Amino acid sequence: MVYPRIRLSAVRENARLSQRELALKMQVSRATIINWESYRTKMSEADLQMYASICGFPKEYIFLPY
Repeated sequence: MVYPRIRLSAVRENARLSQRELALKMQVSRATIINWESYRTKMSEADLQMYASICGFPKEYIFLPY
């Protein structure tokens, strides 16, 4: 299946997870999720992989402006 590039927040919302729920699953703070989703801070490759895996979305189709 081919996906257009999707913003981080849309990926999480599609998985029906709140920022708090995702933060708990990733063992990071909610502030970290907020900063990633607003692109204030850059995610590591490992964090991106975990984010995508938890949300059930291919990381290759997640929009990252950096």
